[in-house]
Amino acid sequence: MSIDSALLPALQQRKAAHLYRQRYQLESAAGPEVVVDGKACLGFCSNDYLGLANHPEVVVALQKSAAESGVGSGASHLIYGHSREHHALEEELAAFTGRPRALLFSTGYMANMGTIAALADRGDTVLEDRLNHASLLDGGLLSRADFQRYRDNRDLEKRLSKIHSGRKLVVTDGVFSMDGNLADVPALATTCQQHDAWLMVDDAHGFGVLGQNGGGCAEHFGLSPEQLPILVGTLGKGFGTFGAFVAGSEALIETLIQFARPYIFTTALPPAVAAATRTSLRLLQTENWRREKLQQLITRFRSGAQQLGLQLVHSQTPIQPVLLNDDALTVQVGQQLREKGILVGAIRPPTVPKGTGRLRITLSAEHNEQQVDRLLQNLDEILNTSSSRAQRGDPGT
Repeated sequence: MSIDSALLPALQQRKAAHLYRQRYQLESAAGPEVVVDGKACLGFCSNDYLGLANHPEVVVALQKSAAESGVGSGASHLIYGHSREHHALEEELAAFTGRPRALLFSTGYMANMGTIAALADRGDTVLEDRLNHASLLDGGLLSRADFQRYRDNRDLEKRLSKIHSGRKLVVTDGVFSMDGNLADVPALATTCQQHDAWLMVDDAHGFGVLGQNGGGCAEHFGLSPEQLPILVGTLGKGFGTFGAFVAGSEALIETLIQFARPYIFTTALPPAVAAATRTSLRLLQTENWRREKLQQLITRFRSGAQQLGLQLVHSQTPIQPVLLNDDALTVQVGQQLREKGILVGAIRPPTVPKGTGRLRITLSAEHNEQQVDRLLQNLDEILNTSSSRAQRGDPGT
């Protein structure tokens, strides 16, 4: 059997189930207004929550550093790819998070997989929230440790009480990427301390958004390094650049340098990206108006959506899912919004549980009230039309 003959049935099955994924070509800089596949669109699907990805100062920092140090780093951190820009950013991230040290990774996926595998092995146990990001789940599955998924803090307590040997690593998202709600990190921290377990939080969607200074879940909840010893963040969301980091103790970071394979065997991210991130880190902390405006837009969207009778998730973050609970309808509404020049994420299984299809709407500090109102108006028109068709038995286009 040829490779195409073996692979095509699964692709056709996915299309028939309304689960097929498709790429679109971005032809402009990131921002609220973008050009995709030649069409001007209003975007509500970016993770650039603070609008720093195209900030003039961040762009200039990237260009200046690239002119001085080139584009690529040339090697992994442990060969000769660890530049002064990388080192300075790590020191600044450590200070920002209130941890002794921080370590850069090339992607968030690598940071999560590398950290879990470096800390847990055969004879240990990794326990993860069932709604965790794929990178965390894959890290647990590939770590060779006993891997368990818990429903909530009470379920976690029961599971931890039955483990009497080996290391116990509890892993959760800080902000769940498909729901936008926060994990109960203080309760998890207490449970971990009571059961001699280590808590690891991937705060990819919390940094920049939560906390008075944008410090994420740790700042939002006031958690110390002892309560939250393993803190992970990505730089491609609130920071507006690229890459990831892990912050923690001296022993933790040295352990990752020695044993985290995705760190050891990967080319370091470009020094110019690190330089740009240093600028975005400064802006993230000093331009508090970005967080304030973002919260105003979140409130406006939720109020308008509730008036329209849309089903929302309890989220006070820029991630605002509208639950449709129908895969075909989710695809249809996403397509109709694109036709009207509005981009949102049409999320279906396996990214979310079966029967929980949704429009994943994300807001940015660069949006304005008129753009939010336009989104709500189009959602109302499209969903009312879809509802009418469903009552007539007409599937639409």
